[in-house]
Amino acid sequence: MTDHAAHTVLVQPPELPGRPRAALLELGPGQLASFGRTVAGGPTGIAIADPAVSRLAGEIRATADHWLLSNLSRDTTYVVENPEGGGEYLKVAPRRLGAPVPFEFARLLVPASDGFVALNVYAPQHRYADQQDQGGGEPTCRLFALDESAKYFLVLVALCEPRLRDLPSPAAVPTATQIAVRLRPLPQCADLTRSAVNFHLDYLAGPKLRLRPGHAEPAQRMEWKREALAALALRIDLVREEHLALLPALRTAVPPP
Repeated sequence: MTDHAAHTVLVQPPELPGRPRAALLELGPGQLASFGRTVAGGPTGIAIADPAVSRLAGEIRATADHWLLSNLSRDTTYVVENPEGGGEYLKVAPRRLGAPVPFEFARLLVPASDGFVALNVYAPQHRYADQQDQGGGEPTCRLFALDESAKYFLVLVALCEPRLRDLPSPAAVPTATQIAVRLRPLPQCADLTRSAVNFHLDYLAGPKLRLRPGHAEPAQRMEWKREALAALALRIDLVREEHLALLPALRTAVPPP
């Protein structure tokens, strides 16, 4: 990859009914693309022909390694989703200028008359520091040491799966019964029961991740525990998209709670 490609932000205009997909816009550092109802489409503009979208709705500006979003509407909040991040998103308030977007791949949602208009934005690959020896002294302990080959980790991945896949679900997180059914096709989980799943969840919430218990009835406390485990695991990347490969092939049918 060349240095030019490494610092290019790519913007994919929204699909419009009855029209061919527009070409990607390439933005180098310092360049910007405007979007809105009266913006002319082309190399530096994205036209959104919707009466509910502002005439000049916003701007996307590329920098060396990320991009900035300016919301130029008077009263509409924009949402930027991370499709690869298990539910991560940020909100950009009306008239907010230069909000930095930290996602390598992002979906900008602009409210419109019939739902949202979506613009996909591809940022340069993130840069990371090299692993360096920090010298002598006591080594830093791992805060959350999880064994990715253990059965409790499979339970945690199954707990986070709907949010990682952005699956529609009547429940915020799977129940213990749903997790057991989801994992039983695996040889090591063929005899997994609801009680065993709850045991693994207790182990994760206690010694492993050290969650503080909620002050609620037992049934509500278990629901809170599942919610809190999924939220923590996804927030700090203990479970990531690549971990979904540990699960059985996904079936379309969802087991009852």
